[in-house]
Amino acid sequence: MIQEQTRTATLAGNPVTLLGPEIKVGDQAPDFTVLANDRSTVTLADSYGKVRLISVVPSLDTGVCDQQTRRFNEAVSELGDNVVVLTISADLPFAQSRWCGAAGISGVQTLSDHFEMSFSTAYGTYIKELRLNSRAVFVVNAENIVTYVEYLSEVTNHPNYEAALEAAKAAAK
Repeated sequence: MIQEQTRTATLAGNPVTLLGPEIKVGDQAPDFTVLANDRSTVTLADSYGKVRLISVVPSLDTGVCDQQTRRFNEAVSELGDNVVVLTISADLPFAQSRWCGAAGISGVQTLSDHFEMSFSTAYGTYIKELRLNSRAVFVVNAENIVTYVEYLSEVTNHPNYEAALEAAKAAAK
């Protein structure tokens, strides 16, 4: 059963309900099942041994989500070989693939939570009213421990890119 949270979150100033647990630094990272652009299954366990910077967005086809994904894509090369960047949204894999092609995104792996909403229910980013992911950033170290969490209280705001990138670099040392 999905836990209903009472965290304060808004989307364009309107209150939304987030379902799932609130993940905290030090927690064991929950596993999840999402789809890659080719519709193959991807889980957290697939990248065990690597640091994961997980960028969560409502939809790649919106301004802030587009900018967030591009920003992390630009930073991939400075993070080193031991860090992978995953961008998760409820967009269909076909739409993600189209968007990546049009945007020239190759360093970030875009993953679809659409089918089961497995990620969003495990990480507390499920927007009940819209069946979308709320904006958030997580860093998970090579041993699956969460080392950084940022839930955006206003979904249309940008995350703290520098703090997330520094957390990923620190986890990779």
